[in-house]
Amino acid sequence: MEKVYIYDTTLRDGSQAEGVNFSLEDKLRIAQKLDEFGIDYIEGGWPYANPKDNLFFKKIRKLKLMHSRITAFGSTRKAGKKAKEDPQVESLIKAETPTVTIFGKSWDMHVTEALGTSLDENLEMIGDTVTYLKKYVDEVIFDAEHFFDGFKANREYALAVVETALNAGADWVVLCDTNGGTLPNRVYEITKEVVKRFPTAKVGIHTHNDSETAVANSIMAVLAGARQVHGTINGIGERTGNANLCSIIPNLQLKMGFSAVPQESLQKLTELAHFVAELSNMPLPRNMPYVGDSAFAHKGGVHASAVLKRKETYEHVDPELVGNRRKITVSDLAGRSNLIHKLREFGIEVDERSPELLKLIEKIKDLEKEGYHFEAADASLELLCRRHFRLVRDYFDFTAYRVLIAKRKKDRIPTSEATVRLSVEGVDEHTASLGNGPVSALDRALRKALEEFYPNLRDMQLIDYKVRIINESAGTSAKVRVLIESGDSKRKWGTIGVSENVIEASWIALTDAIVYKLLKDEEDSSESV
Repeated sequence: MEKVYIYDTTLRDGSQAEGVNFSLEDKLRIAQKLDEFGIDYIEGGWPYANPKDNLFFKKIRKLKLMHSRITAFGSTRKAGKKAKEDPQVESLIKAETPTVTIFGKSWDMHVTEALGTSLDENLEMIGDTVTYLKKYVDEVIFDAEHFFDGFKANREYALAVVETALNAGADWVVLCDTNGGTLPNRVYEITKEVVKRFPTAKVGIHTHNDSETAVANSIMAVLAGARQVHGTINGIGERTGNANLCSIIPNLQLKMGFSAVPQESLQKLTELAHFVAELSNMPLPRNMPYVGDSAFAHKGGVHASAVLKRKETYEHVDPELVGNRRKITVSDLAGRSNLIHKLREFGIEVDERSPELLKLIEKIKDLEKEGYHFEAADASLELLCRRHFRLVRDYFDFTAYRVLIAKRKKDRIPTSEATVRLSVEGVDEHTASLGNGPVSALDRALRKALEEFYPNLRDMQLIDYKVRIINESAGTSAKVRVLIESGDSKRKWGTIGVSENVIEASWIALTDAIVYKLLKDEEDSSESV
């Protein structure tokens, strides 16, 4: 298998995404994860521009990386100076990385208007900087910034930039679609021309996603001869993001016959995507190819039935190859095959011809008509199924709840108080609690009543709470759907409630979340005996 080198810029270009702010510890953890995965190059940051990056390069030297080459990023020297006189260039050498990447202008308009210098001086800046760095660094990568726009504007000058970098000793020349506006056919044509013009050069590709073609552009560049691909995990980056390595890597390796990462690493791709999503605080889109929760989800009954017989019918690759899993959802579009699959996931065996199964299908469809949405609430679906087949016990008997909201003139925010009455194995409980809002107060009052009997509830947290209006045209009488995500030290789960009253919808979802926690802990306990 021919090798394509993967160059990850999550820690530099990815950190420029709006809302992303990696701590030093985040950067070190991500670097270690990328190394374990088998990424060839990890761009750590720009040492001159950011004190945090200086510290990163100092700390990363103490870690024993097994695969990746750490790379410092910077620019060509300033106009009118020698490379050895430019503190920014010196900072790249002081980073003590085996590889340094510098960018230089390849679009004539940028040279004359953004840099405010001459075309000849720009070529001298590139040549001087590469030559100087090669005295101190094993490998120099040159990023030809705005290359595709520059090629379209002034073909010969853009090519002269590449030639200058190569003649000065650059080990790689990377063609950058910095504005993300070039389409795949042109990326292929232009990359092909560069490869033909410089047949012994090692060429790379660096694309942005402003036209939503960054992955396609990267693939087309490889087809044209590029053998280094730049991108970020989950495609995070400035504006609309960078090329998504979580799509590029499996495309190269599973579909095009290239070697991008060690074969065994592919099965860790989904784990890596979720890891970076957590540390970047950028939730992973459910529909992200290969690694999203819905990437291999089947909702329609016809699809589910077919894929359970033969996965190729509606799956382009085996989800296990990238560490993901098939997901058969249950909804008003679902049929018997979907539900049987889900029941087996829940450990419930049932005769396919059972009239109880048909009743359950109809019950689910009726609930979906009312506004339930079980794709995002697997825990509520499992409880519904278990209750239907009488496979879950009552952990408590609910009697009543009351929620009071009061605000006095002098109060900045209203006060919420909830009262809950219930019994556990014949013991009555009547508790009250304050909260940041009515749902928070209900949650606290309910836990307060139950934690004496079920201390393990102290390990449970409410992670996310969403409310959506279902039938907006009904105005203040509209139904609401409440989705709650909960978690503990072992798992996360989603529950749902629907009602015309947002408090009641929240109560349904809250009680399901608690019952699911108690059920799973009970199952774990019985398995360990």
